[in-house]
Parts: sequence; C-alpha cells; structure tokens
Amino acid sequence: MSDDIESLKEAEKFAGDESDYVEAEPRTNHRRGGGSWFPGVVLIAIGAIFLLHEITGFRIDNWWALFILIPAFSNFGQAFRSYQQNGRFTHSARGSLTGGLILTLIASAFLFNLNWGLIWPMFLIIGGLSALMGGWFD
Repeated sequence: MSDDIESLKEAEKFAGDESDYVEAEPRTNHRRGGGSWFPGVVLIAIGAIFLLHEITGFRIDNWWALFILIPAFSNFGQAFRSYQQNGRFTHSARGSLTGGLILTLIASAFLFNLNWGLIWPMFLIIGGLSALMGGWFD
C-alpha cells in the first residue's frame, strides 16, 4: 500500500497542469517614488550660487526664485524616469519635460531680471516643441 501512495505522489508531481504555475516577476532595482537626489542637486546649486556671490560678488536680487527650480528639477526627474521605464518619450514624459522647461524659464526670468518681452515668445517655442515631440514620438 505504501508503494501505491508513493507512486501516486510521483505521478501527481509530473501531472500538474501548467496553468497552476505562476512565473515570478523579475526583480528590478527601481525604487517607487525614488529620485530624492534631485532636491539634493537643487540645494547644491543654490549653495553654489550663494558661494559664488560671496567669492566674486555676483549678486542675485531675486534669490527666492531659485526655489521655483525645485519643482522644475522634479519634473525633469519624472520625465527621465518615464523615459527609462518605457524606452521612449511617452505622453507623461513630454508633459513633465514641458512643465520643467516652463518653470525653468520663469525662474530664469526672475533670477536674471530678464525682459518679459523676450520671455513670452519662448513659451510659444516650448509649446511648439512639445507639440512636435508629440507628433514624432507617438
């Protein structure tokens, strides 16, 4: 009788239906919600600008505009991560890239006291580039 049980156990091992098996998903090293190095880069850049002011006398009157660069770099990081995951510029990557460029342009206008007459056409250029990327990469 024990021989019958052993033979049934062996037969059961080999008779399993393939639908019973689930393949494990490959592990990746990507962290969800990662990218905490972008705020670090922004803080380093802000510190470098303050250090440049102390060493050379380079002065930025609207230093508060540097904080506009934090969400801009965050948008650039989202676009980069989306490109890495998908291997191409998706709709969300283009949106993040466009938003980052617009925020960078606004911060630059405040930081360097640029004339808004020179700035507003650049918004049109960024919008046109975003539309072109939508046509090329979809």
